Amino acid sequence: MFTNKAGDGRNNLCGAAISAQRKRMKLSQRELAEKMQLEGIDLDKNAVQRIECGKRFVTDIELLAFSRIFQLTMEQLVSEQADGQK
Repeated sequence: MFTNKAGDGRNNLCGAAISAQRKRMKLSQRELAEKMQLEGIDLDKNAVQRIECGKRFVTDIELLAFSRIFQLTMEQLVSEQADGQK
């Protein structure tokens, strides 16, 4: 049977890294959502919260916008080291 979830049941690999980077930059979830909107991505605070806790899938377009905001590569956002699993 096929599954679209990570081994730990999360719907994305980047949520923990996004949360860590947001906190590093001292941004609220609302402020991060506003930055995403400036990148042309329609996200609100609740969507950011769901991404960070792994309940929401992240599109490649959204991942690219997060990488621009955090000045990281998309690979860094999805790597095990970035999301604290290593």
